This record gives sequence, structure tokens and C-alpha cells, in this order.
Amino acid sequence: MLTTILAAGAAAAKGESPYGLQQALKEGGLISQSVFTILVLMLFVSLYILFTKLFEQQKIINQSKRVRASFWSSNSLREGAAKLEKNSAYRQIVDDGIEAQEQYKLLTDPVEAHDWLHGSLARSEGSINSALGGGLAFLATVGATAPFIGLFGTVIGIYRALIKIGSAGQASIDAVAGPVGEALIMTALGLVVAVPAVLAFNFLQRRNKSIAENLNAFSNDVLGYLASDGKVRPATAAKKPAVAAAAKPATTTAGQTGGAQTRS
Repeated sequence: MLTTILAAGAAAAKGESPYGLQQALKEGGLISQSVFTILVLMLFVSLYILFTKLFEQQKIINQSKRVRASFWSSNSLREGAAKLEKNSAYRQIVDDGIEAQEQYKLLTDPVEAHDWLHGSLARSEGSINSALGGGLAFLATVGATAPFIGLFGTVIGIYRALIKIGSAGQASIDAVAGPVGEALIMTALGLVVAVPAVLAFNFLQRRNKSIAENLNAFSNDVLGYLASDGKVRPATAAKKPAVAAAAKPATTTAGQTGGAQTRS
């Protein structure tokens, strides 16, 4: 016992903890080191997917704001598309709609124009949504499997603790502290990896759903524009002056009423 205490004191004096992460991985061998490496890789890849998807989503959200601000005030779809970014999601829908309208004139089989345009825009919209959903399957997989990978490391640590107890013939704390500490570290690490992955998946999925709704609405507006030869387009900010004009006569009437009361 005295020898153990002196050894622990010497390790502490050197700044080395006998029960730290590095020591636990060293004692755990190849299995514990492999589990630790896999969980760390899962964590970093999950964080990479989270930040890259947030950047992509925010880019499309900003494009949606520009579409509402200036696109439908253009005289034609081509003119409106020129105002959008070249590789933007909304520009892709407009370009695919215009291309589908031109291809419809080349069809020899009788196909409804509405069905042809709707199918082309739906394919364009689906490709965008598919690109936005890339990487989310990995987040879901990490969230589902990371706790079990950590649990595997825990089982190995407990097994090693039991082996040491059997070899020593007694359950001394110095014999089981290392393997049990290793097991607890693997459990905690599995949860640290799984929880952010699940939260990121749900958060990104919700934002993708909102973006898909906006893209679907824009796709329907483009379909209406193409099917009506430009006569049908969504309402724009042009309604605001009408509201202001409606409010102006009310102010004038109030002034006239006040004047009439003054003369009386």
C-alpha cells in the first residue's frame, strides 16, 4: 500500500495523473483506443456537416429575400433570372422552367403543357431538396449509434476490471479504478457525440422543411407565370401604395370635418 501511495505521489509530482484520459486509453489497449478514435471522428464530421449545412441554408434563405424584393417586379422571367445569382437555387428553378417551356414545343406526343411544366419544376425542386438533405443521414446514424459504440467501450472496460479483480483475488480500488474510469469515459464520450448529432439533425431538418416550402411556393408561382404567358404573377409590394392612398383620403376627410366644425 505504501508503495502504491508513493508511486501515485511521484506521478502527481511529475504532473501525470494515473487515472487520466491518456492513461486510461493506454491501459485500455487497442479496443479502447479504436473506440475513442471512432467517436472523435464522428464528432468532428458531425460538426463539419452542421456548419456547412447552416452556411448552405442561410445562403438559400438570403436568396429568398432577394427574390421577394426584386424578382417579380421584372418584365420577364429571363430578366428576373438575370438579377439572381448564377448558381442559386431559385435561379435553377427559373432556368429549368424556361427550358421546359422551350422543350415542350419540340414534343411530338400530345402532352398537357401544365403536366410537362409541373413535372420539370418538381424535378428541379427535388434535386435542390436532395442536395440540402445531404449529410443528414450521417447525423442521424451518429445519433443512433454513438451511445452504443460508447457502451461497447464501457463493456470492455468493465470486463477488464473484472479480469483484474480475478487475477488479484480481491476487489481493491487500485485494481479496478483504471478500467472503471476508462469505461465511464467511453460512456460519457458516446453521449457527447450523440446528443449534438441528434440536435443538429432535428434543427437542420426543420430549416430544410421551411426552405422546401418556400421553394415549392416559388415553383408554383413560376408555373402559373409560364402557363398564363406572364399574365399571372404573385402579388408584390405594389399593394403598399394602394394602402397609403386609401389612408390619405381618410386624413383629408378628417381635416374637412374639422374645418366644418370650426366654421360652425
